[in-house]
Amino acid sequence: MKSGQDYQAWFLDQHTKSEFFHQKLHEWGLLSVADAIEKVEGETLDWDLPALGISDTAWKKVIHRGIKPITVFAHPDILMSILSATGYYRMLAMVSQKSMGRVGLSITRYETGLSIPDELNAIVISNHLNQIISRLIEFDEHVDVREFDLWRGMAAGSQAQGSWQNTKGARVEVIIKGLIQRRLREKGWVSNEAEARMELTDSRVVVFADEPDIAIYKSNKIRATVEVKGGIDTAGVLERLGAALKSLRRAREESPIATTILIIQGVSMTQTAKNDLEINRDVVTNWFTIEDIMANEDMREEVFELLGI
Repeated sequence: MKSGQDYQAWFLDQHTKSEFFHQKLHEWGLLSVADAIEKVEGETLDWDLPALGISDTAWKKVIHRGIKPITVFAHPDILMSILSATGYYRMLAMVSQKSMGRVGLSITRYETGLSIPDELNAIVISNHLNQIISRLIEFDEHVDVREFDLWRGMAAGSQAQGSWQNTKGARVEVIIKGLIQRRLREKGWVSNEAEARMELTDSRVVVFADEPDIAIYKSNKIRATVEVKGGIDTAGVLERLGAALKSLRRAREESPIATTILIIQGVSMTQTAKNDLEINRDVVTNWFTIEDIMANEDMREEVFELLGI
């Protein structure tokens, strides 16, 4: 059994990773895209199997199991009409975005919903993915509709793992920002949204950046700000705390009535760090541990209440 501190650190790592993957599920719109595709009346489409790269054997296996072909095989009309549908079929083929780029089929812009492929690109992409999907089906003795969900899940997990590795030291910040973004969307606060900015229905603006990590403005003045500091190293906690205090102090100087919140990894907190926070109550109006935010719904609600969301 690990020591108490080691256990807490590893448990938090597991929890944040799980939440990160969960956020990616929603960020990529995997469920909504799948729902949109499943609602399509695929029988009205022209299924020219050779032109679409679908093998006769794979087609018959799917049909004989009573599975809607549109949920298994890519069709150009779908790629051109449903945003991010390209990602659905790419994940069914269990290939990465990077590998698609390597074969000359860069599709990231289609998967992020920034654009849809034109007819020529939609045909080429469909043909390529269907060839792979067909061969996977041919290798299976029996086709099971649930297996297709697992194929997409494996590809999505691999992609999320790559994103997790790329975030490195910013993992905890990504999680906290994601929790707040999801809260704003679920409560209907968002009137307009860009990559790192959300305009709210009450004229406030939420900016997700660095120093501070999260800031809420109204009439161009800071109303609330959040700094997030991860890291389990107790030796470096005072340095992380100092950086957070510097950022939050600027916010208080700009707007003395602003709510300033610090979220920091509890396992790294020393008594000296706690004393520093008490001394700087004029800078940090409220502070929470990441562990409490992740595990305690009441704590999350308290943060949301302080932010007015």
